[in-house]
Amino acid sequence: MKKVITLCLFVFAMFIGNQTLTAQNTKLQDKVEVNAQASEKTETLRRALKFDNTQRDNVYEVLKTYYSAKLGFSRNENTLPAEIEKNEKRLDTELKAILTDEQYTRYKTLSQD
Repeated sequence: MKKVITLCLFVFAMFIGNQTLTAQNTKLQDKVEVNAQASEKTETLRRALKFDNTQRDNVYEVLKTYYSAKLGFSRNENTLPAEIEKNEKRLDTELKAILTDEQYTRYKTLSQD
């Protein structure tokens, strides 16, 4: 009887551990997805705007924050349009601070297309 109870407790612990692993795996996939999107967009902008390595690193960090928030908004049904607009404005403001005036103007024309 003790062996059956021990086996049941072990199986129960395995089920709980499995749920934790699944949740962590989803977070890892989200992080990989956000990093891939930010990296791809940074590389596209680097080719189009021809900025230096420091600007590239700063643009990557800004885009990573932007895509992370965007992913959170897409998963939350209660996201207000004002929050999405605030995220867009933050991206625009931070990119304007990083890029030169000429680069920012080209960025705006590219983003409109």
